[in-house]
Amino acid sequence: MGKKIAVPVFLSQEGKDYITSHGMELVEIPDMRAETIASQAADVDGIVEMVDPFPNTMADKMPNLKIIARHGVGYDNVDQDYFGRQGIWVTITPHANASTVAETTLAAMLDLSKNYTTVVNKMAAGDWNYAGAHKGVDLAGKTLGIMGFGRIGRMVAQKASALDMKIIAYDPFAKDTGDVQLVDRDELLKTSDFITLHMLVTPETTHGFGAREFSLMKKSAYLINFGRAALVDQEAEQSALNHGEIAGAAVDVYDQEPLPADDPWRTTKNVLLTPHIASNTRECMARMAVDAASECVRVLNGEKPQWPVNQLN
Repeated sequence: MGKKIAVPVFLSQEGKDYITSHGMELVEIPDMRAETIASQAADVDGIVEMVDPFPNTMADKMPNLKIIARHGVGYDNVDQDYFGRQGIWVTITPHANASTVAETTLAAMLDLSKNYTTVVNKMAAGDWNYAGAHKGVDLAGKTLGIMGFGRIGRMVAQKASALDMKIIAYDPFAKDTGDVQLVDRDELLKTSDFITLHMLVTPETTHGFGAREFSLMKKSAYLINFGRAALVDQEAEQSALNHGEIAGAAVDVYDQEPLPADDPWRTTKNVLLTPHIASNTRECMARMAVDAASECVRVLNGEKPQWPVNQLN
């Protein structure tokens, strides 16, 4: 019998096919809660992990585990250094979703600038006149501030360059390539009309966007977070929106997912809420599934992974 790899039942078929075509046994589980994995996939050798927390205790509950392959680029739900000490690789899929997330980010910016979803919903409810009293804004001539200028941030800049906007970026680790002006953090906050977040979650960036940052933004500015929930103090953002400190926001990621029915986000003003869909296209899901599956196959065949975020020690 071949090595076993656990995947969520909803993984794109392309990823499942990759695993079975490489002679490995597929273990499909209904959800990615730790208790489900422990009860239904404790003996697997690899796992394609989504966004659910993967606690350190899983190392003892899964004695054969050699790789946790994240389906995506964020890995704040896994303690990669701890698992490295247990001899378990943690990997990501860095090339699979950048273009899709960038497209979705621009879709949100276009929606916010034209009040598009709100106007559509108002018209569906019979209010033809709402749009006339709630005009949108042009993007041409506005400033787009990109926080985090890695793969996704650069793709956002590339795609947004056709919109006649001034594009600036903040990233303490980025090198100036001359195509986008790199500025300091406060300058970006003070001068941007739209801010989009694409940083990694680190101790320094966790809740790094809070009350101070919202106070520095223009009252006419918008914040877009299609990155990670932990980047933003969500209570501070809700307060800023409800008190008119900023004009609006698009939020795709939340401290608790799925978003509870009584969550304060559902009554927050001037916010476009989406259910973690930044990479939710058929093509992107297929790419992430195949890339994560290929990392599992590679490691279980005795090779080193292509995209590890930890080292074994």
